[in-house]
Amino acid sequence: MGTLNTKFVHLHVHTEYSLLDGACRIKDLVNACKERGMDALAITDHGVMYGIVEFYEACKNAGIKPIIGCEVYTAKRTRFDKAPGFDNDYGHLLLLAKNNTGYHNLIRIVSKAFTEGYYYKPRVDLDLLREYSEGVICSSACLGGDIPQLILSGDYEGAKRLAFEYLKIFGEGNYYLEIQSNGLEEQRSVNQALIKMSEETGIPLIATNDVHFINHSDARAQDILMCVQTGKKYNDTQRMRFNTDQVYLRTPEEMAEQFPVRQDALENTVKIAEMCNVEITFGRPVLPQFDIPGGLSPAEYLRKLTYEGAAFRYGETLSEEVASRLEYELSVINTMGYAEYYLIVWDFIKFAKDNGITVGPGRGSGAGSLVAYCLKITNIDSLKYNLAFERFLNPDRISMPDFDVDFSDERRKEVIDYVVQKYGEDRVAQIITFGTMAARGAVRDVGRVLDVPYADVDVVAKMIPMSPGKLTTIKGAIDLNPELRARYESDDVIKDLLDTAMQLEGMPRNASTHAAGVVLTRDPVTDYVPVHKTGDSVVTQFPMAILEKLGLLKVDFLGLRTLTVIQDAIELVRKNHGVNVDFDSMTMDDKKVYKTISDGKTLGIFQLESPGMTRFIMELQPDNLEDIIAGIALYRPGPMDQIPRYIENKKNPEKVQYLHPILEPILDVTYGCMVYQEQVMQIVRDLAGYTMGQSDLVRRAMAKKKHEVMEKERVNFVNGAAGKGVSAEIANKIFDQMIDFASYAFNKAHAACYAVVGYETAWLKTYYPVEFMAALLNSFMDRTDKIAQYIAECKLMNIKILPPDINLSYGKFTVKDGSIVFGLAAIKNVGSHVVDLITKERDEKGPFKSFGDFCERTACTEVNKRCVESFIKAGVFSSLGVKRSQLFKTFETIMEHTAAAQRNKAEGQVSLFDLFESEEPEDHGDYDNYPDIPEFSKEDMLSMEKDMLGIYLSGHPLEGYSDVLGKLSNLKTTDLIADTEEDLEGMDKSFSSGVKDGMSVLIGGILSSIKKKVTKSNAMMAFGSLEDLYGTCELLIFPKIYEKFTGLLYPENIVIIKGRLSIREDDTPKILPDEIYNIQDYILKMNHPAAAETAPPNETIITVTSETAKRILAFVKYFSGRNPVKVIDQETGNCVYSGYMNASEEVMKELETITGL
Repeated sequence: MGTLNTKFVHLHVHTEYSLLDGACRIKDLVNACKERGMDALAITDHGVMYGIVEFYEACKNAGIKPIIGCEVYTAKRTRFDKAPGFDNDYGHLLLLAKNNTGYHNLIRIVSKAFTEGYYYKPRVDLDLLREYSEGVICSSACLGGDIPQLILSGDYEGAKRLAFEYLKIFGEGNYYLEIQSNGLEEQRSVNQALIKMSEETGIPLIATNDVHFINHSDARAQDILMCVQTGKKYNDTQRMRFNTDQVYLRTPEEMAEQFPVRQDALENTVKIAEMCNVEITFGRPVLPQFDIPGGLSPAEYLRKLTYEGAAFRYGETLSEEVASRLEYELSVINTMGYAEYYLIVWDFIKFAKDNGITVGPGRGSGAGSLVAYCLKITNIDSLKYNLAFERFLNPDRISMPDFDVDFSDERRKEVIDYVVQKYGEDRVAQIITFGTMAARGAVRDVGRVLDVPYADVDVVAKMIPMSPGKLTTIKGAIDLNPELRARYESDDVIKDLLDTAMQLEGMPRNASTHAAGVVLTRDPVTDYVPVHKTGDSVVTQFPMAILEKLGLLKVDFLGLRTLTVIQDAIELVRKNHGVNVDFDSMTMDDKKVYKTISDGKTLGIFQLESPGMTRFIMELQPDNLEDIIAGIALYRPGPMDQIPRYIENKKNPEKVQYLHPILEPILDVTYGCMVYQEQVMQIVRDLAGYTMGQSDLVRRAMAKKKHEVMEKERVNFVNGAAGKGVSAEIANKIFDQMIDFASYAFNKAHAACYAVVGYETAWLKTYYPVEFMAALLNSFMDRTDKIAQYIAECKLMNIKILPPDINLSYGKFTVKDGSIVFGLAAIKNVGSHVVDLITKERDEKGPFKSFGDFCERTACTEVNKRCVESFIKAGVFSSLGVKRSQLFKTFETIMEHTAAAQRNKAEGQVSLFDLFESEEPEDHGDYDNYPDIPEFSKEDMLSMEKDMLGIYLSGHPLEGYSDVLGKLSNLKTTDLIADTEEDLEGMDKSFSSGVKDGMSVLIGGILSSIKKKVTKSNAMMAFGSLEDLYGTCELLIFPKIYEKFTGLLYPENIVIIKGRLSIREDDTPKILPDEIYNIQDYILKMNHPAAAETAPPNETIITVTSETAKRILAFVKYFSGRNPVKVIDQETGNCVYSGYMNASEEVMKELETITGL
């Protein structure tokens, strides 16, 4: 773009990527710029370049010239000076890229501001600007700039000297003094001084508006955004604020009105815009250089490794199918320039496997590559499972292909370290990701700022549906939800809340580091993209999608907890049984394994352990890996609708019907149901003659619901199908089915990889259950809720859990004689280093003979009193024959004596006893002078055990009530356990167990903690924890309920709670009690004789489903009385219970709560 037609260009603009400060959405900003008659625009976010590529593309698409810049922070002294109370003061400076050299220099300036100059803010200094000034235009910035600040402090001459310094750094024509018109008095005086300085020095002026929002009417929303950033209320008079509403995207005419006598300052913005010409290159792969032995080219070396691997996988003689597929894939890989990419991935996976680091079988569409299978990048045969290579790579694909690789989460860093060491520290970086203000989050944020009552905000926020995979906007929720729309239209406070939230909805809220993404570059990362620093990690300022567009190599190094479980279990099997488990040699068709899965024994099995998935799998009754693959693909929102048909067709294959015979070989593996993206691709190829690449483009269009593209493809599909003898009517029906399905279709390659890991964990649970459960417990030592869940599973599996023992336990859970020994490192206040010292001493010198022996042998180590006290409470010394109460009374004295004896010995001192040595050396480790006191009560020991281990291990206070609680409660705490990162992708995790926000609950348990809090209105409320036999859940007890039931709210009280469930997307589920009862009072209340006297004499007949009948049968057992009751199973018509119960009004209401009638 040459000469511009505008009279003014905005050169100082803050987009949404000036996080929680700028309120200009890039797309809206560019559109507004065009509408207001300007054909160039700059982006100058605070200290970062997060949004420049998005901005660049938006401008190009709109016919606007993009100008790339940044408003950097300047250090008071040098960027390396970081003295508290002095160097946290910083200034501003505006930098614009004049050309591509300037663009790359700007990247280096902004990057070094983070990596070298970060102190409160990323800061630059004069030396850095001198080094990278070429191709960069600079201006003095806003009131926060160094020159305006010197002027405001009265140092005009100092300001002028600094201006000359900048002029010297950037050169004639590349440095400007910046004037603004924002209504602030300080700005007027600065403008006068800058105009004077311009006249005295010849440094030209530019006029800017420091744009922070697009329209004048957006000022309040931007102010609220600042409050979100600072955590302040909107009405707080002491908070930081702009004190002006003028920093919006003014038109050229409005800017001319603001500077009637300085038109040159406006004209100079156009001159600068015409000078700035940056071109960003997309799409061309930029891969790291891979060192290849023997003078081979990347393509030659890849071919060599591929055929060596193929011989390993298939034998020396390859079938025609394998050979032709490999040749096809190698041709595409080499043509598209990705041979080095495969070699790079092959290399670091080989490193991992060579070093005993477990690697997953694959993830995502990469598992469709047979070359990857032969290279052992993946471990699933894409031919056997009909996985499409084109889903991963085809000539029509624009973005880089993407191998995501799973490693043992405990050793993932070793692989990254290898890559850093191989390619160079400056050529590897992690990848940024942005958290946004989603609909509910925006409502909550704005509600806090505007001080709207929490209860109102919570109700409104929860009216916005949270559908996995679907983005529900606030406006969409208002349109869809009549109740929300009514609140919006009738309540001014709610209307203002939602209107303001809509203005901020979707804006970036924070920047963080992608959990797994790493970018590898041929040259230093900062030759391509800006970086920032988070702790010790260097992180790109561009997110993953942008990096892919730029052609950079991105790899997801994912840490998968389950792989660590598998690795640990295999090691335990080898150690305990002498068996080397090799999953590579298994065929995955073991009937016993599928029986384990089909019987619902899925707890701990990868992808299959959530309650909802377990129910589905039990109904599905899988007997092969294809069923597991399909199950993983189906059990998600959307495809779930196909589950009944899938199960029915599996059970009755003769009922499967196909719209056309060509569909049968494509859909027979899924019993006539469309389940996978790959099936859509194959249908358009086989029925309509599409190429491989074309089929993937159609899949993408359908998945993204590009209606125009789909209707065009409908014509192509119908015409192509006609050539195969398919009628237009049938072709249209098939196309409609594909459109309905494709938006939620799952990648079969991804599901297949997950199914393999699921099978492996199921195999371990089937054949080596003790080792598997021990490994599982070790993996979740940081989560007592999961530990409690898995220990309960061990009890169901008849696996004995031995308590922690000073002479048996190690740091982790271990296996001994078919039992699992509790790990010492799981005990509170005990560090792994201390455990290592203790177990090393025991392994080298034998078991500890007594408590005194333990103290004597660990006296000079880091084993302190706090650690020993925790051991005593946890029962670690119980096997030494001393009561816990005795040890608790004396352990400090014994430790002090043994420590003193060790010191005396070291200093060469002797005691009176040493002068009369006996012929037989005395074991000073023995100590038999324990007080004769009773042992702690069982309740006290359980309480201490719970405090130290996080769970009850040797018993449970609720054991006497287990029967009644199991039959009365409609909720278990395990239903509320947050799913791990390894549960189903895309699943709304709050609903995997069937629980819902607002549902009525009845649950019994022991109050494990109660924390009282005084509210703003000076009322008392409480936060509590309730523990049942399976785990713990949180309670939120509001003032009225607290006041009513305060006498029951104390730790270790066993209660029954009736209430509601509160599930927020950003918080742990909580129970909000409405009524609280002591458990015994509750049972008496339900069986009160007086209530029975008033019961109606007529027979009560209850007709329910089979499942509900089971719950009622459990209920009536505890509330027997004189009223005749019959329970009828509505599915069979059979009477499943005929007896007598207490049919009082209270009992019947309770029955409604429990059964949901």
